[in-house]
Amino acid sequence: MCIWQWERLWFLILTSSFFLTLVWFYFWWEVHNDYNEINWFLYNRMGYWSDWSIPILVTTAAGFTYITVLLILALCHIAVGQQMNLHWLHKIGLMTTLITTVVTMSSIAQLWDDEWEMVFISLQATAPFLHIGALAAVTALSWLIAGQFARMEKATSQMLMITAYLAVVVALYLVPLTISSPCIMEKKALGPKPAIIGHRGAPMVFALQVIPLPNPSATAEKPRLVNAHCLLMEITDPYGLAPENTLMSFQKAVEQKIYGVQADVVLSYDGVPFLMHDKTLRRTTNVEEVFPERAYEHSSMFNWTDLEMLNAGEWFLRSDPFWTAGSLSRSDYLEAANQSVCKLADMLEVIKDNTSLILNFQDLPPDHPYYTSYINITLKTILASGIRQQSPPDEYRLIWITSDLISFIVIVGVFIFQKWRLGSIRTYNPEQIMLSAAVRRSSRDVKIMKEKLIFSEINNGVETTDELSLCSENGYANEMVTPTDHRDTRLRMN
Repeated sequence: MCIWQWERLWFLILTSSFFLTLVWFYFWWEVHNDYNEINWFLYNRMGYWSDWSIPILVTTAAGFTYITVLLILALCHIAVGQQMNLHWLHKIGLMTTLITTVVTMSSIAQLWDDEWEMVFISLQATAPFLHIGALAAVTALSWLIAGQFARMEKATSQMLMITAYLAVVVALYLVPLTISSPCIMEKKALGPKPAIIGHRGAPMVFALQVIPLPNPSATAEKPRLVNAHCLLMEITDPYGLAPENTLMSFQKAVEQKIYGVQADVVLSYDGVPFLMHDKTLRRTTNVEEVFPERAYEHSSMFNWTDLEMLNAGEWFLRSDPFWTAGSLSRSDYLEAANQSVCKLADMLEVIKDNTSLILNFQDLPPDHPYYTSYINITLKTILASGIRQQSPPDEYRLIWITSDLISFIVIVGVFIFQKWRLGSIRTYNPEQIMLSAAVRRSSRDVKIMKEKLIFSEINNGVETTDELSLCSENGYANEMVTPTDHRDTRLRMN
């Protein structure tokens, strides 16, 4: 293979690496709302909490920048008619970046495949701006394409190049016809405002077009998105206004006038429902400082008096999971630093007026004293708070009985009306009256003829007869039968 063929191969690899790293960088940039999920995944694997999103994003940006610089230098060489002459160190760096990107993308596609749906959804907002950027880049390449076109001696090569370039340009010109973005829609064409659910209060919210039921296949550590084809869409937006599952968090959520809140409920060892997402208290409290020997115990194995001694807000300011701690006001900062573990009853008192509630129950260890009754205890706490139920039993019974009565009345009325309507038609239908009269008349004539024959035979067998009268059954006048001789009967028969 000659040198120029190797140069073409390396340029093809460089161009492919550029587009691949561009997609990868865009992916990590757009899923920044869900960095918390990848941190959760790594926390469950490694056992300690750290913000892994920053090194991942920095590494991705560095790889994309490196490939972009190489591509720009290669295009500059081509523009002045020189070979690319890629150094062997850059070839190693190029192949390392390409292989690393492919492996990482494959791993994410298996472990975090739901986030690719978020990328397609994000295009609704970014597509108009990406289109302008792509159009500017292709327009700038026209100088390079025109120079190569002028240098080519074969007409076939010129036609292939100009055809491919014009196809890309025309496609970019027509792309806006396929874009449906709220950024360029008329206000009247926009859909309704989505419902907002405060996830563990205000540290994270979910914008839902349809509020989904909990997905049985999802775990608390790795929430899953519902397939967009099912008409259920979930968009996460981290507010980071307060530490999760604290009283301050739910107060901030109510201030945002959200549709509802979600919380994780655990039962303490002495039977007090409180809010905690993790199985242990290590991540969101200072249990390692207060009870270092019990740091790895299940949170439900602590009495409420012990839980009250823990701080549940300092971790939020120290780790800053949503990069929002620096934007808190002085009063909010101090309030967050002094948060404690929140009781379920206190949270219900805050949200009971105008907010819906979604609770996740955490399973208790088998040796917990309330292992078999923790759900009933939690439900009693909810009912005692006075929070409005969506469909109380008494209201449902009233609706049930009322619906049955209305249905019964309607059915009876329909039968009565149909009986009256169809009965009237059967009585006064002229065609039915004429047919009935014809049948009755034919039957009457047959009976009269039979009776005449019988009396004729009787008259032939006796010498004297009395006058007999025959009365028809249909109410006509009687017919008199007089004695006749055998000849008269024969004539009458004829």
